[in-house]
Amino acid sequence: MEITYSKYGDYYLPDLAILEEESATYGRFGRMRLKYLKEHHRATYINLKTSGQLTHHLNEIDHEANEMLRLLIEQMAQAQGVTEQLKEDQMAWVGAMNNIRSAEEEVVMQDVIFA
Repeated sequence: MEITYSKYGDYYLPDLAILEEESATYGRFGRMRLKYLKEHHRATYINLKTSGQLTHHLNEIDHEANEMLRLLIEQMAQAQGVTEQLKEDQMAWVGAMNNIRSAEEEVVMQDVIFA
């Protein structure tokens, strides 16, 4: 990367430009990844921040984690036999889905967020 300078009066000042950043659309998993990077992988966080790629990285992680969670929940619900017929007993259905969601969120956090 080459830095150029312009003369202003008696001084040469660097020509700096702020790059357009992607809008932050990440949610819960993106915020968790940001916190993890700040606390445990400071160098990676600083590199992403200074290169302007942090927001893009967090958006990607959030999208990937949400998609993985959705697929895992569907697969586990199918494997455990949690079907539409179980919705007749709402408490049983909600309990089963909450257990599945909690288990799969742990998998997503280990595989995507803390990787």
